[in-house]
Amino acid sequence: MRHLGGFLIGLVVTAAVLAGGGWAVTQAAAQAAVHVTGQAPVTPADNQQLWIALGAMAAVGLVYGLVVAGRISPLATFVPSMVLLAWTVVYALDPARAISLVPAEPSVNQIVREAGAGAQTLLTTGVLALLGVALFIPVLMPSRWSRPQDDLDDDYESSQEGGYY
Repeated sequence: MRHLGGFLIGLVVTAAVLAGGGWAVTQAAAQAAVHVTGQAPVTPADNQQLWIALGAMAAVGLVYGLVVAGRISPLATFVPSMVLLAWTVVYALDPARAISLVPAEPSVNQIVREAGAGAQTLLTTGVLALLGVALFIPVLMPSRWSRPQDDLDDDYESSQEGGYY
């Protein structure tokens, strides 16, 4: 049961890194481009969008850190690491095919297209490979695969001193 929960948590972490991180990167890069080029005056609404993007990055980092450092099933880190590393390997072998996996059609929701563009940025810069390797390291720890030991088992005595008879 612990590994089923870890698998489901792994799916959530994968979605958080790809969708949440991708969307946040796109938003932050767009705001940074506006601020650097000076094309438009900085308004409070622009700062609000930048803060929302940075908050989304912080939330993704929090989920990522809790999964890596926490004592959850190793599948919680194995699933996203394999997805991120597999997509990176596909990109290394055939960049056109890897980029074609990003949703970019006009029929797709705008937020999904922005998340896909950000995930593409993370892929092409190698950040997904870095995150995938960092997520794979906890899988190699043997203590993550075993059940946590209960201290109650040590206090249990199998025989009574006085006996029942």
